[in-house]
Parts: sequence; C-alpha cells; structure tokens
Amino acid sequence: MTIERGTREYSLAIAALFFGSLVAFGAEHCVQPIIPLFTAQFSVDPAIASLTVSFGLAGMAFSMFLIAIFAKRLPRKKIMSGGLIAAAALAIAMAMSESFELILGLRFIQGMLLAGFPAMAIAYINEEFDPAIIGRVTGIYIAGTSVGGLAGRLILSALTDHFDWRIALMVLGGLYIGIGLAFLMTLPTPKHAVDVRAEVAHPRDFIKLLRNWRLVCVYLIAALAMGAFVCTYNFISYILLAPPYSLTQTQVGLVFLLYLIGTASSALMGRLSDRIGNGRTLLIALAAMMIGALTSLASPLVLKLIGIALLTYGFFGAHSAAAAWAGRLDDADKARISSMYMLFYYFGASVIGTLGGKFLMMSGWLGIVMFLTVELSIALMLSAVLIKK
Repeated sequence: MTIERGTREYSLAIAALFFGSLVAFGAEHCVQPIIPLFTAQFSVDPAIASLTVSFGLAGMAFSMFLIAIFAKRLPRKKIMSGGLIAAAALAIAMAMSESFELILGLRFIQGMLLAGFPAMAIAYINEEFDPAIIGRVTGIYIAGTSVGGLAGRLILSALTDHFDWRIALMVLGGLYIGIGLAFLMTLPTPKHAVDVRAEVAHPRDFIKLLRNWRLVCVYLIAALAMGAFVCTYNFISYILLAPPYSLTQTQVGLVFLLYLIGTASSALMGRLSDRIGNGRTLLIALAAMMIGALTSLASPLVLKLIGIALLTYGFFGAHSAAAAWAGRLDDADKARISSMYMLFYYFGASVIGTLGGKFLMMSGWLGIVMFLTVELSIALMLSAVLIKK
C-alpha cells in the first residue's frame, strides 16, 4: 500500500518532508554568512574560520559513505528524525562553546547526523509513495532543500545583526528542535519494513567504480565545481562587510538569495542536457562559472553581484549535468554511483572551500578569483576530454 495523492497521509508526508529539509539544509549551511565573525571572535585567519563550513561538509561526506554501505538496513524515519533533532541540539551546544576547536568537532558530528536526512528521504519517497507521483514529491522535497539552506542563512544573519551570533544560533537551534519533533510526529510510519539482513556493500564495490576513468573524471568535476561554489560564498562576506561596501550582516545574508537562481538553472540546464548531451551542457555551465568569477572582480557592487549570480547559475547547471551523467557511465548499482558522487562532491567543497582562504589572505578577492580560474580550467579540460573520448 503506497501513499496516494489527495489523502491525509499524503498531506502529512509532504509537509513533514518539506519542513524536515528546512532543518537539514538550514542547519548545515547557516553558519556560512558569519564566517568573518569567527575570525574576529577566535582570532583565526579566514581559512581556519571557514573550517566551520568545511568540517560540516566533511562530516556529511564521511557519513554518506557509511550510509551507502548499510543503506538497505537503516530505518528511514528513525534516521531522519533522530538526525534532525540531534543536529539541532548541537547547534545550541556550538552557541554555548568558548572553544573554536570544539565548535569544529561539533560541526563534523552535525554533518554526519544531517547526511542521513537526504539519503533516507529519497529512499522513503521511492519506497512509500505511489510511483506515479514520485517525481512531483521529489520536486517538492528539493524545493525544501533550497529554501532551507537559504532560510537558515537569512535568519541567522538577521538575528546576528540584532543580537549576536551565539543568541542567533541558539534561537535557530531551538526552532529546529521544534520542527524536528513535529517531523517525528507527522511523517507517516513507513509501511515497507527494512531488511536487517540485507546485503552490505563491500569496499571492493566502490573500488571497482574508481577503475572507470570516465566516471572518476565526472566525480572530479563535481568536486571542483562544488569547491569553487562553496569557496565563493565562504569568503565573499569578508569583502562585502569591509569598505568600500560596508554591508550589514543582514544585507550580506540577502546575497544568498542568489541561490534561487539555481532553481531555474537546474531546470533549464536539465532540458539542455536532453537536447545537446550532458557533456556539452557541462562545458557551458563550467564556462559560465568562470566568466562569473572573472566578472566578480569588478569594483561596482552591482557588477560583483552579477558575477556571483552567473557563477551560481553555472554551478547548479554543472551539478545537474554531472549528477545525471554519472549514472549513465557505469552499470553498477545506482545508489553506489550516487554515494561516491556525493562523497567527492562534499570532499571537494570542504577542501577547496578552505584553501581559498589562503588566497584571500595573500591577494584579497583577486587571489580567490585566480584560484577559482585555475581549478575551473582543470574542470573544463576534464569535460573536454570526456566529450572527445
């Protein structure tokens, strides 16, 4: 028996998944706009301060790999609800911490906990809903993920302006605990029982994937693109908070509204992929990212934001094309292909997102753009090689 459209179960499940994704992606990304405040509060350089984002992403990457191994045995609802509530509680713990090292440790654990939500949510949707409406339900869920990441950043930025980042994080954590509890009580109990004796993936299954050089190229492109994207948003706050722009924390938070461009980009680039292929679409998207990065060197604020908007548009298009292409390059289990993709994706974000801070310290925003240009050039070359072979 599946969840049918128009039923009470359908409404409850849709609401739960939407609001659950607000917590999962809001908690994961909310600290990004306040990285400069960590620099001031704990007397660390921008690269070290950006680890508050990178450690969360690294935790997600590590957890994604474990989930891929044991996915068939994990109870969907318990993993999702437990992860949301525990991760929200850790946000409050971070707000109370006087140790930067402890905050980093808590962020890593928080990332591990939050990784269970997207992994189990997709499984829940595919297992519990009527197959005829899975596309619609997945679309609503993905909308929640983008809105969640954006809302978390905006709320934390606004509260930080009116109070401070600690109070803001405590308020957000309390709100997320409430939503997590509501998710637990609202999401219909899965009717498809988990098989605790199901096969566990073996490391050699993942090693086999890495022998497919075309697939590895796509994985590397995903890591480079996500790394460039995270690096941009990690450090643009330093530029916009300082003269000559001198924006407030709330105004910097509003810059993340550019994420909404990604919704249009994913849809348009998806259709373009159907017409000209994933490879050519990937080239166009990566080129847009590079042009956007170079445009952001302009001094006028409007042009700088246009550049970041173009980079954002290109990133979501590249991510959409690369993720779709990966599934077509190997006949192995699609869950394993996807999990390895996400592993590279988050690993690239955590490493490159931090390395950019060194270039910011050396040469300001010009250093960041030079760094992005080099890594995006590598991604473009890999894409060109894939198309020719």
